[in-house]
Amino acid sequence: MGATKALAIGDGAELVRRARAGDGAAWEEIVATYSRRIYNLAYRFTARADAAEDLTQEVFVRLYRSLDQYDPRQGDLQNWLMRLARNLIIDDYRRRERVPHDSQAEDLETHMYHLRAAGRSPQEEIERDELGAQVQAAINRLPPDLRVCVILRDIEELSYQEIVELLKIPEGTVKSRINRGRIELAKILRRMRVIGADGQLSEKSRSRG
Repeated sequence: MGATKALAIGDGAELVRRARAGDGAAWEEIVATYSRRIYNLAYRFTARADAAEDLTQEVFVRLYRSLDQYDPRQGDLQNWLMRLARNLIIDDYRRRERVPHDSQAEDLETHMYHLRAAGRSPQEEIERDELGAQVQAAINRLPPDLRVCVILRDIEELSYQEIVELLKIPEGTVKSRINRGRIELAKILRRMRVIGADGQLSEKSRSRG
């Protein structure tokens, strides 16, 4: 997943201690360090910039209220934060899937979350965002159960056991959904002409990114 720079266990524990004591700067540092990753995860499940922003804010409110539950002896701050964030985001996703709604996503190319990476030109950023938007659009077309497993495994890079514990389903089911999701995602990307029959980026996509 990328660009989030995890805090050392000692640093994270100290920030949590200061934040719990009312130090606003410590809490701001926690938010600044992890907001991009949490937003990106929320966006994968909502496919809407405004919904992802709202959900990210909700996650941080819940995290702030749970700071007293953090125990550095059980792992670093990033793992703890992301475990809570995944639970909240997936719960939100499941609630929305149970309620009829308009599944038409916003214009993804317009509403992609922009955090410019150092060294990339504006044109390279546009091309990268266009390709990312196409992949996100393809993920949105996966059945909900497959989508969750593909996001957690291939984007969040969780282990099978972590997904089992998060979703409370058997490991065999997790592996089956991931495999089926990958196959279906490849079919969708081929239909969208993002990748060719050989599974590689199409000439059209390569010319853009």
